Amino acid sequence: MSRRLLLIDGTQLFYRSFFAIRGLSTKDGIHTNAVFGFIRGLHQLIQGWKPSHLAVAWDGGLPSARLALLPEYKAQRPPMPDDLRQQIEPVAEFLGLAGVPRIRLDHEEADDVMASMARWGSVDGAEVLIATNDKDMLQLVSDRVSMVSWGKDDPRIGRDEVFAKTGVYPDQIVEWLALTGDSADNIPGVEGLGPKTAAKLLAQFGSLAALWPRVDEIKSVRIRDSLVAARERVERNLALVKLQDTIECSPGWEGMAVKPEPPALMRPFYARMEFHTLMKGCDQGELF
Repeated sequence: MSRRLLLIDGTQLFYRSFFAIRGLSTKDGIHTNAVFGFIRGLHQLIQGWKPSHLAVAWDGGLPSARLALLPEYKAQRPPMPDDLRQQIEPVAEFLGLAGVPRIRLDHEEADDVMASMARWGSVDGAEVLIATNDKDMLQLVSDRVSMVSWGKDDPRIGRDEVFAKTGVYPDQIVEWLALTGDSADNIPGVEGLGPKTAAKLLAQFGSLAALWPRVDEIKSVRIRDSLVAARERVERNLALVKLQDTIECSPGWEGMAVKPEPPALMRPFYARMEFHTLMKGCDQGELF
């Protein structure tokens, strides 16, 4: 039996739901917008991609190795809003009731957890789908690993789509990001070097290892000087943006098997959250 493993960036879906749905709360004033959006988003992903197995990864803090390389790593991000923080526990409760593994490791980012799970699943012969919008995850795309986005009709992102989006294939994404930097993670790139120029340089030289000895072949004096000045930064960026894929975090195939939500467990939870449409779907067996 072929397996299709869906890995979901839970932190991203949680934040996305919070900002997409505003003003939803119980009659007692308990905020539920992120919880509702998270559950609805999870259902849509399952309905759309029909995985046989499923896991949700969560950020557990910043790895010390990345902070040692760049103390400002992700430092620009604001703290989690209190209205969102209050909804972490009910989302965790929902996942527990639904039997969906929630993988969170202290001082490990969700991206590295998903990278490790993707490697584990693909090596074991599964088709792996990763639900996220993070561009650093493009480095994981292969013949067995694809990215999917949150939109209902968004296409699956494979090798060709990565190239169409960035100008490089997945095996060059790490070097491409090392050159361009990543503002979302507060990682500065080469000054004045944009994504298209970075892609052209990698197409011309094949790799950064081949570029440095031949940097004088670059016709633009401005680009050449910027690269030479930023070489140490680029080498540091390589270590920052490369995802770690050897974390032991798999709950095993049996633990990740997709199964119907148990109505007897879900109904009281949905009632407490005042999710009337989800209660109706639970009663009618229409969630998955």
